[in-house]
Amino acid sequence: MLLRTTYLEKLKLFKGNQIIKVVTGLRRSGKSVLLAQYRDYLLSTGISEPNILYINKESLEFDFLRDYNDLYKFILEKFSGKLAPFYLLIDEIQEIEGWEKTINSFFSEGAWDITITGSNARMLSTELSTLLAGRFIEISVYPLSFREFCEFRTSRFPGEGKKDLFNYYLRYGGMPGIHSLPLTDETVFPFLNAIFNTALLKDVVARNKIREVELLERIARFVFSNCGNITSAKSIADFLKSQRTTISVETVQNYLHFLSQAYIIHRVRRYDIQGKRELEYSEKFFPADAALRFGITGYTDATISGVLENLVFNELLYRGYSVTTGQLGSNEIDFIAEKQDEKVYIQVAYLLDQEKTIEREFGNLLKIQDNFPKMVLSLDEYWEKGRQGIIRKNIIDFLAGE
Repeated sequence: MLLRTTYLEKLKLFKGNQIIKVVTGLRRSGKSVLLAQYRDYLLSTGISEPNILYINKESLEFDFLRDYNDLYKFILEKFSGKLAPFYLLIDEIQEIEGWEKTINSFFSEGAWDITITGSNARMLSTELSTLLAGRFIEISVYPLSFREFCEFRTSRFPGEGKKDLFNYYLRYGGMPGIHSLPLTDETVFPFLNAIFNTALLKDVVARNKIREVELLERIARFVFSNCGNITSAKSIADFLKSQRTTISVETVQNYLHFLSQAYIIHRVRRYDIQGKRELEYSEKFFPADAALRFGITGYTDATISGVLENLVFNELLYRGYSVTTGQLGSNEIDFIAEKQDEKVYIQVAYLLDQEKTIEREFGNLLKIQDNFPKMVLSLDEYWEKGRQGIIRKNIIDFLAGE
């Protein structure tokens, strides 16, 4: 079991502090393993095992914990007669009704190190924040970055080259569970489809009491198939209308919000660089894992440009950037990535094999009148150096951190 070091270090940083650690992300993205790794870390530091309670709500062992009263009584019983500090780790806590009441009660006592995981952002926007505003830290867990993917793969199959590893990553994505399978379409795509269906049914349909499940699936498919393109709720509603399905723009907006809350998709807002304001109504959407779409639609090379954008976007999130897509007049900037005082503009292309493509990608960046770094990423292997201060880089090298 390889360590998710980036996330584990964040958990260590807040160990023993009066702050709740909330680990969020798509189902099967590695939250449970991370929580188990944090438990192992606590034990390695000399914490007594009886002072650590690990609850995995996806295990039938804890199926009896249905609401906050069950949880409260169980925790009291487990720690009865023991001396503080206590370490409470609960996986997929949103499965326990009213869980935030119990967490708030124990947290207020001050003797608890609490770490919880969840697969729906609603737990932060409503349930937890209502009681614990300012007293929790969110740690977002994403599918494997390319570097992590290479670690997982080469631990079992040493000697594979970086380009071969990237081709696997491009086709099969970064969900950790695929590394227990042969990396073939016949095994990985049904696995990814199962992840999508589980997240859809548990974290969207059941949680939001949606009746039109097929319509929700069609909207998700549309978003997956159009990743990297500017999309709006109205354009989706118009498409469905052309397919003889009537749906309101408001309902589409709600369904997109629910998919985003379940971490199935990420929405990327558009930013007017010249007007310095966010633009409404039209944005980009990306699957949480680039290969999730292939579990539903199968793989096709025709959509590679959007998939490459998806990989770069996910990498930027993994590196801690907040990301928007830029608009400068009639020109589009694929990504504006910001972190503290750092900002970088990025264009993503499949190949820069035509002069008009080169002029478009570099020309859009040259029109931005500031001194922040600008970068063009593509799969080209050989080229001249960047133009007028704009960095040119191979996507594989970028993802590998080189």
